[in-house]
Amino acid sequence: MSACGHEKDLISIDEAIQSILNTAKKLSTETIFVKNSLSRYLSAPVYSPVNLPGFDQSAVDGYALCTSHADAQHQSYVLMGEIRAGVASDLALQEGQAIRIFTGGKLPQGTTTIARQEIVEVVSDTQIRITDPLMAHTDIRRRGEELAEGQSLAEAGQFINIGSLAALSMAGVQTISVFRQPKVAVVITGDEIALDQNSLSEAQVFDANGPLLKAWFQQNAIQAEIIHVSDQSQAVTACFEQLKSKYDLIITTGGVSVGDYDFVRPSSFDAGFEQIFWKVKQKPGKPLYFAQYQNPEHHCYLLGLPGNPAAVYVCMQVYGKLLIDALQGQQPKTDTWFTAKLTHGMKEDKRERFIRMQASIVKGELKVSSLAKQQSHMLSNLMQANCLVRIPAEVKPEAEMLVSGLFI
Repeated sequence: MSACGHEKDLISIDEAIQSILNTAKKLSTETIFVKNSLSRYLSAPVYSPVNLPGFDQSAVDGYALCTSHADAQHQSYVLMGEIRAGVASDLALQEGQAIRIFTGGKLPQGTTTIARQEIVEVVSDTQIRITDPLMAHTDIRRRGEELAEGQSLAEAGQFINIGSLAALSMAGVQTISVFRQPKVAVVITGDEIALDQNSLSEAQVFDANGPLLKAWFQQNAIQAEIIHVSDQSQAVTACFEQLKSKYDLIITTGGVSVGDYDFVRPSSFDAGFEQIFWKVKQKPGKPLYFAQYQNPEHHCYLLGLPGNPAAVYVCMQVYGKLLIDALQGQQPKTDTWFTAKLTHGMKEDKRERFIRMQASIVKGELKVSSLAKQQSHMLSNLMQANCLVRIPAEVKPEAEMLVSGLFI
């Protein structure tokens, strides 16, 4: 048998990534309310329906003045009234007059500048005086200075985070067109997995993959159904038959290698799936499996992850995220991976590796340090890890070597 790193038919990490991108088809689009759009991707550009601001307004609490003086310092003004934010007013200014105004208040006609309250001396109920230098047009927010009506506010593909949701809301956008999120089923295989502590036998382990993947999808604002299936060929095939027409994506853990009880791949064939690739020259996660099922009415993808939890975690961060994004019209972004320096040397390996590491700033430079317990069945170092670092195959890394990393 070939050594693990030289096994035939292994594809590279980059080939696996490209295969996913070449295979995944965008899902349909839907129109939703902006208030419900967090963590979605725009499928069409958005243009501002209004001017921002919608009217000339004060940027501070102070006084609106009408003056022909280039510098209003030491000038006195007759106080004509008050304008609160959000309250319409017919008040107007003439030369030498002032109106008390608050942040966001609509400027009265005739305003030439705003005097913030800190530089205003209140002489009487009807008179104020400016104590500091004050130029024309100070502290005025002009109509449309941020956005003009019809101006592009967001492009197709924009990810809606808290900030972009707020920006859309501030512009009065009510609904947007987004890509539909995939319907996801997570299938946990393995008779060695105990569903709870009460059912744990001496030969079983606690389920880490189910909670891991449920939390992963929750973090990415996607609902996923978690299903456990026994290590029986008929059971796995029946599961795929039931899921393939209802879901856009099936994620499996375990059962993708070459053991006597690894039924995911052959059962997927029995259920009508077509293999895109199987086995990647990487560590952890070599037996990664990707397939698709398609008919005129529906398309379903299957991403088969190894059973070891560290491999599940790594493959979801790299390939699962890539596939989920591709289904929502996204291409990999060049700034997703960062560059950093290793703080130490490492052993070389025949396979390219994703190493759980800790990134930190040292004297102004981003550096990464490997953590102990990197075996694919171990997860405890995720308590300290904040990134995955990609280490090339058959290269002996040295201290200060530049490497690529992905924050997790």
